[in-house]
Amino acid sequence: MAVVEVSIVPLGTGSPSVSMHVARTIKVLQVETEVKHTATAMGTIIEGDLDKILAVIRKMHESAFNDEVMRVVTSIKIDDRRDKSLTIDGKLNSLKRKLD
Repeated sequence: MAVVEVSIVPLGTGSPSVSMHVARTIKVLQVETEVKHTATAMGTIIEGDLDKILAVIRKMHESAFNDEVMRVVTSIKIDDRRDKSLTIDGKLNSLKRKLD
């Protein structure tokens, strides 16, 4: 299982606000039942099988395009650990234990 952070940024929208374009990408993710996700202010964190995550990210990337958006920059950070199960909650709990 992998934990992936993705940030999808539509460019050239004519407005400094891109939230309505980003919302389209999150809607794609919301219908996916095989990956867990958490949207944050600066990106989205996705947990699941890496092949499934990458396929979903491709759909998210494509959904950002429309008549107004002709350019999209997508950044992906992958944490793929093979020695034990990796989850969003597990990573957060590990950090919290070290902060106590």
